[in-house]
Amino acid sequence: MNSKQIIDLKESIKKGHHIAGEEALALIDVQDKKVLYECANDLRVHFCGNHMDLCSITNAKSGKCSENCKWCSQSAWHKTNVDVYPLVDKAKAVEEAVHNAQKGVIRHSLVTSGRTATDKELDDYIDIFKQIRNKSSIQLCASMGLLTREQLKRLKDIGITHYHCNLETAPSYFKEVCTTHTVEDKIKTIGWANELGIGVCSGGIIGMGETMAQRVELAFALRDLGVKSIPINVLNPIEGTGLQGAKLLTEEEVLTTIALFRFVNPDAFLRFAGGRLLIRHFQDKALKAGINASIVGDMLTTVGSNIEEDLRDFSASGFTFK
Repeated sequence: MNSKQIIDLKESIKKGHHIAGEEALALIDVQDKKVLYECANDLRVHFCGNHMDLCSITNAKSGKCSENCKWCSQSAWHKTNVDVYPLVDKAKAVEEAVHNAQKGVIRHSLVTSGRTATDKELDDYIDIFKQIRNKSSIQLCASMGLLTREQLKRLKDIGITHYHCNLETAPSYFKEVCTTHTVEDKIKTIGWANELGIGVCSGGIIGMGETMAQRVELAFALRDLGVKSIPINVLNPIEGTGLQGAKLLTEEEVLTTIALFRFVNPDAFLRFAGGRLLIRHFQDKALKAGINASIVGDMLTTVGSNIEEDLRDFSASGFTFK
C-alpha cells in the first residue's frame, strides 16, 4: 500500500468505512511509516479530539495466582520477587484513589491477582470501593479476573462503571502464553459485563512472540466485542517468568502496532499501560501515532510514572483533560 492509498483509506474511515482484515494487513509493511502514523493521528483527532483519558490502579491483591500466564510475575508458577499479600491495606487504597482524583485522574480501579475472586474477597473490595465513593467522585473500575455474572452485577450495583479483562493477545496465539484458562473464558466475562451495561476495558500485551498480523487479529477481536477502552501494554520481560528472555520490541514495531490499532478501532481510547518506561524516550511519537489515554502512577508489579510529569508531557503534546 502506497502513501496515497493509506491517506485514501484514512479518509474512507472518517466517512464511516470499517476497515477490513486484508486492508489492515496491507498496512503492516508500508514503506512510508511517517504517513501511516500521521494518518492514525488524524483518525484520533477526528473521532476523539484532543482529550486524554486518565485512569489509575491499586494492586489490591498480589501474587500466588493459580494461572500460568508466561508474562506475569504474580503467577505461582514462576519464581519472582513480586510482593505477596491477600488484601491491600484498605485505608491506603482509599487514600491512593482520593489522592489521584485530586491530581486530575478521572477513573480508578482495584486490580487483583488470581483467576477470579471469591464472594468473601469481593465483600472486602466492595468495602474499599464504598469508602472511596464516600470521599471522592472519581469513577470506579475493577479488574478481578473471570468473575461470574452475579459478581459483576454486585459491582455494578455499587457504582462500578467499567470492568477490565484483557484478551492479552490474539485468540490464535493465546494458548502459547497461557493454558490454565482460555480466550473464550475471557470473552464470556466480557459478554456478561456488556449485558449488564458495564463499560469494558480490554487490550493486550505486545512483544510476547506474536506476529504483527496477530496484533492485527487482536485489534479486530476487540472491535468485534465493542471495546472502547484498549490498553496497549509493551512487554517488560521480568526475571523468573516464562518470557524473561523475550526480545524487546523496536520503536517502529510499537508505533506501527499503535497506528494499526487506531485504524481498526478509530473511536476507541488507546491507552498507555504496562511497559511505559520502556518507551518513554519515544512517548511523544506514540501520542502522535494514535494514543489518547493512559494509566498513570504505578503499574501493578512495575513502577509507572509520576502523574504531574505525565500531565505536563501530555499537555505539551497538545492534549487536554476533563
